[in-house]
Parts: sequence; structure tokens; C-alpha cells
Amino acid sequence: MTPEQIEQVKNNPKYQKLVKERSKFAWTLSIIMLVVYYAFIMTIAFNPSFLGTKIGDGVMTIGIPTGIAIIFIAFALAGIYVKRANGEFDELTKEVREELGDIA
Repeated sequence: MTPEQIEQVKNNPKYQKLVKERSKFAWTLSIIMLVVYYAFIMTIAFNPSFLGTKIGDGVMTIGIPTGIAIIFIAFALAGIYVKRANGEFDELTKEVREELGDIA
């Protein structure tokens, strides 16, 4: 692509909308994951006895299902991103390509 074509793509309002919405959504999901993860780490640092509390009479502690839940949250957030990316973001990309024709 030539510099002029690149500028034409960058100046397209649908492309700008795509970049803005995708970035905002990605940052939102990233912040959610960071809050969940750092809450877990801070609990380990400042209140490890809470995560070490046994569940029932066995050896299972609160920390084990909490850690597993964090892994599931990460997969769920990735799935949410993929679902939106394959729907809304792909549709916007298609619209940008159609508007720009041979350039994109």
C-alpha cells in the first residue's frame, strides 16, 4: 500500500469507529482480568490464611477453587472477545473493505 492509500484507510470513519470500539472493548476486558488477578495476588500477600481456609473435612482449601475460577474467568473473557470480534468487529471490517474497494 502506498502512503496515500494508508491515509485513506486511516481517515475512513468506519475504520476509526472499528479501531475505537475494538480498543475500548479490549482495554475493558483487560482491566477486568487485571482486577481479578491482582485481587487474588493481594489476597495471597495480605491475607493468605483466608485462601488457606479448609472447605469441609478434606484437604481442599478456598484457594484452589478460587484459582480455578480465575482460569475460567480468563477463558470466558477470551470467549466474549472472540464472539464480539467475529460478529460486530468483522462486520465493521467488511464495511470498511467494501467502501475502500481495491485499496483494503
